[in-house]
Amino acid sequence: MPINYLSALTSPKRSARANLHLGVTLAAVAGALNAGGFLAVGQYTSHMTGMLAAATDDLVLGRFLPAMAAFIALISFATGAASTAIIVNFARRNRLPYIYTPVLLLEAILLLLFGLIGTKLQEHEVVTVSFTTVVLCYTMGLQNALITKISNAEIRTTHVTGLVTDIGIEIGKMLYWNKRQGDATPLEEVGANINKLRLHLMLVGAFFIGGVSGASAFKHLGFISTIPLSIALIFLSLAPNVKQHLKSHTAQADK
Repeated sequence: MPINYLSALTSPKRSARANLHLGVTLAAVAGALNAGGFLAVGQYTSHMTGMLAAATDDLVLGRFLPAMAAFIALISFATGAASTAIIVNFARRNRLPYIYTPVLLLEAILLLLFGLIGTKLQEHEVVTVSFTTVVLCYTMGLQNALITKISNAEIRTTHVTGLVTDIGIEIGKMLYWNKRQGDATPLEEVGANINKLRLHLMLVGAFFIGGVSGASAFKHLGFISTIPLSIALIFLSLAPNVKQHLKSHTAQADK
């Protein structure tokens, strides 16, 4: 059943398959938000490396307001990640049955607000940063921290630079020639981690496909293009609860 599949993606009981499928799904969402968000606010809201580099350049050139704006974006992203850590750890400490549902629901609500009132958010600013940018950066931090905690730091959905670096490393290992010299004790052979390479290629591919879809949707529909993403995340987050409810209902019916 689809509900069984969806509930497995966000279940506290994890598997490599569930981590992979959830990571690919959230990478596509991140790509859509990043590309669509650029058309909305003129900057990539998950690219913290670029934000920090821009801040240093602006400081040196004496452009203090743009530098402060970049720092606000960084703080928003970090605050989103911190929020995920607080919510997930609180759920674990209090032994709540669904520890990832609150974060996904919060992300869904933020995307819904972005889709419905994004144009109004742009009219308000923190220093020179629109509330739209703040919300998107916060959402990116929220999501990236969630998949990081779920997968024990094996997967990140917005950090494409790191993913591409790892892809290059694994390809280099794959191409390396393990030459043996005579009867001397051979050094440890270099070999590529095919599973890791496959995972990262899928994540980068999902981010790219999500980016193309998000940019195209925003170009033709505007801010409301995030509403389908919000609905998808709501279904994903509530799937374990729905499965448990159906299971309880079935058990009562069998009595």
